[in-house]
Amino acid sequence: MKNLFNLCQIVLGIILLSACTKENILKYNENIASVLILESDTSSIYITDYYPTMDRVDSITSSSLKILFQNASEQFIIISEATTPILNTIEFWSGKERVSVMVIKKRRDDTPQKELTAFSSSQAGTEFKTTFLMAPEQVMVFWQNVKMSSTDYELNGRELLVRVPQEAELMKRSYIRIIASEGEKISNDLLIPLEYKKVLSDISQLDRMDKQAQVLYSLMIDRFCNGDTSNDKPLNRPDVLPTVDFKGGDIKGITDKIQSGFFTDLGINTIWMTPVAQNPDDPWGLDKDPYTKFSAYHGYWPINPTVLNPHFGTEEQLKEMLEEAHKRNINVIVDYVANHLHQSSPILKERPDWVTPMYTEDGRLNVRLFDDERLTTWFDTFLPTLDLEKEEVREAMTDSALYWIRHYDFDGFRHDAAKHIPESYWRLLTKKIRKERNWNHLYQIGETYGSVELVRSYVKSGMLDGQFDFNVYHTAVKVFGLDGGDMRVLNTELYKSLDNYGYHNLMGYISGNHDKPRFISVAGGTVSLSEDTKAAGRKRKILVGDTVAYDKLALLEAFMLTVPGVPCIYQGDEYGVPGANDPDNRRMMQFDDYSVREQQHLDKVKKLIKLRRSSLPLIYGDMLSLFCDKDVMAFARIYMGKIAVVAYNRSSQVKEIKFTLPEILYSDNLHTNFGSDYSSDKYRFNLTLPPYGFEILND
Repeated sequence: MKNLFNLCQIVLGIILLSACTKENILKYNENIASVLILESDTSSIYITDYYPTMDRVDSITSSSLKILFQNASEQFIIISEATTPILNTIEFWSGKERVSVMVIKKRRDDTPQKELTAFSSSQAGTEFKTTFLMAPEQVMVFWQNVKMSSTDYELNGRELLVRVPQEAELMKRSYIRIIASEGEKISNDLLIPLEYKKVLSDISQLDRMDKQAQVLYSLMIDRFCNGDTSNDKPLNRPDVLPTVDFKGGDIKGITDKIQSGFFTDLGINTIWMTPVAQNPDDPWGLDKDPYTKFSAYHGYWPINPTVLNPHFGTEEQLKEMLEEAHKRNINVIVDYVANHLHQSSPILKERPDWVTPMYTEDGRLNVRLFDDERLTTWFDTFLPTLDLEKEEVREAMTDSALYWIRHYDFDGFRHDAAKHIPESYWRLLTKKIRKERNWNHLYQIGETYGSVELVRSYVKSGMLDGQFDFNVYHTAVKVFGLDGGDMRVLNTELYKSLDNYGYHNLMGYISGNHDKPRFISVAGGTVSLSEDTKAAGRKRKILVGDTVAYDKLALLEAFMLTVPGVPCIYQGDEYGVPGANDPDNRRMMQFDDYSVREQQHLDKVKKLIKLRRSSLPLIYGDMLSLFCDKDVMAFARIYMGKIAVVAYNRSSQVKEIKFTLPEILYSDNLHTNFGSDYSSDKYRFNLTLPPYGFEILND
């Protein structure tokens, strides 16, 4: 009996120790800390930009960087020198707990270093191999935020063998990250997903919590589907044109389409819906040509950020919609507006001091000064910008955002006007989110127009998961949609994004959005980017134009569905609805009676999304550039030796290209998906692309 008692004590001790160990290991490892890129020799860094829940840091150390840190401070200084390696780490210590951050010293030459391209080449149980095109000098390997010991991996020339650490058994999904350098050359970063202690090897292991596996669908509630006519309340006023009045789309309509299988058939696993908060019922704003005021059908003029807009439905209907989506493994993220409130908001009537000044210090009207007064400018005279630098305003608006998660179980946010909101807001919001462990799956993506440096300043583990990559989108529109485009320009812009946001980023790559003219009408020649694209849709009927625009739109959508990042279809782009800019790009959705060309395009988009969703190389694969000239771009996505070869032809001529794959990737099982002719001699390929065509080869 005594021996049994002693055995029980030992078993209980092991269980408690195991639980304690798991708690310690997971505390700062449940989310990956983003890579720190040093822009200059001296950088001031916020700790919470990388570890938002780390309330106490006792010390910060580095073997290669000089660190200036005062205990209990929110910030620290990093100093690098000419002799500092291009790859570094810093360690954060809280008691005996230590986690690290990868640090890259930015090169003066920003051209992509493709000679050092790396890709995962094989796996066997709890080990896998990575191959480099040239032998690296320095390699860093991380499991989550723990720098792995050199005993856990072996570098032999161009081949790296990595053994998955025992700690990975504690998490269903964790990641190994790898990056290497040779002199001033930096490799692409690798992201290897794990299922407990084994490398993820089957598409069936993915679920809606895997952010890299998302395919977004952007919808405007009022213009999507009318499922409940009892809440139809158009203004029906002579001073409001029908195109800017309520059309009746609502939450019940979205539920109906979820239940009918619309999203599942298309292949969508994340819905992004426009704001659901209460907006004014009366019209605001004024355009004189043609004359009209505007209803708040779009949802971006909040008066109460925690009250559901009655135009869109009831609390019960919203909860039902989310429940039905989750039953089908579909996420729903909601658009949240933190930048401003409408002037009729009761909140502003009580707290008029919560807004930024309407006039600048030099007397200018502070309206739409988006660059000069980025953090204070108003979007319109009736939309005061909130002064989110004030703690009480910041606390209130972050709590209001989280209301929608707590009360309705949304899966994340699309954040409106992200660049006009101070970084202190994003730090606070993400800290509050990360404090709740059951919210680790939440996805946050922002809207920022601007330079790569500005966009990246918000993309950190302590702020946003990603932002929509408008720089790549704008370039892609010109290259795929207009005469005279050059694929080399798009290739350069794409690699610029990958080098800055990471080769496995969570940036959004769009087919269009509710603030852009429809790509198909730009490509078809019925809308010119050199004209006022909003006025165009108000003064004339915009059609597709030249029907070759369907092929060009398919090129754009093939591109965004095959590059790294999170692809996003704007409602209607799956069948090719035409339109100018706002409000003509917000026509009511059509769900049947498609033309022959529309149906053909829809079928092609469904096939593209299915390929994306069913291919680990297209979700987690590393990028290997194969070919690029003025008209054709080709690359491979590689995951554990499995490959997907992607090629696009933007020209009106048939194009034949030749490329070579590394010998280690030899496969005689590659097949085409869109009917292009190709031949191969082991790892040498000839591929013929039709005019305005593309191809995806996979094994």
